[in-house]
Amino acid sequence: MKQSLSIFFPVYNDWGTIGSLVAQAIASAEKLTDDYEVILVNDGSRQTTVDILNFLEKTFDKLRVIHHPQNRGYGGALKSGINACTKDLIFYTDGDAQYDVSEMTRLFEKMNEQVDVVNGWKLKRSDPYYRVWIGKMYHYFTKWLFKFKIRDVDCDFRLMRREIFDHIQLESDSGLICVEMIKKITDAGYAFAEVPVTHHFRPSGKSEFFNIVRVFNVGIDMIKLWWKIEVKKQFSVKPKTERTKIKHPALDKVVS
Repeated sequence: MKQSLSIFFPVYNDWGTIGSLVAQAIASAEKLTDDYEVILVNDGSRQTTVDILNFLEKTFDKLRVIHHPQNRGYGGALKSGINACTKDLIFYTDGDAQYDVSEMTRLFEKMNEQVDVVNGWKLKRSDPYYRVWIGKMYHYFTKWLFKFKIRDVDCDFRLMRREIFDHIQLESDSGLICVEMIKKITDAGYAFAEVPVTHHFRPSGKSEFFNIVRVFNVGIDMIKLWWKIEVKKQFSVKPKTERTKIKHPALDKVVS
């Protein structure tokens, strides 16, 4: 029996790319299952993007839009998207079209009874040199700080079991939510597989992350998260007696 699928995109002024992403997502989903939904999380975008999202919602029966009246940050958008998902599996990626949504099928093929999360990893990062450099520093720092086994914690191209989020609670509102999510999923005992994915230059708009103040604030927040989880051992997860079972312990080695 094929598993049902929720697809969601956090959207912030991605008016130039979101329509094609939705079309790709629907075409890919229909190859995988007839039980799917597409969710767009508008995180306080300008009116041009809002109009396009409303048009898409009227056009596609299995698509719905969640509107944030004000920008809540990347973490806020991801939390809204995850909470809105109703199917067995959750796939998400960003609304800026830097990933090829059709490669979602490669993640779906890797999902099996021994795997709970299929994480993409960028074959080559297609960004300006300074973003590549900062990205590498961020990658090695987070991997060292949180002892991650996966190749690319910063790759927002993921397929996950929805039931995971019955057991862990996400708190971050910033881009740090990816680190928090992977750390908590790992520590809760869920198993990962990885798939290489293509990364493209951003076709329109600009990143809201890469400025000095924001990078500095994320660094401070990362140290706070590390202190909370690794040092103080504060971990928002239900006791085992209140949970459905985790099917298997975390793998010592990530499946590739």
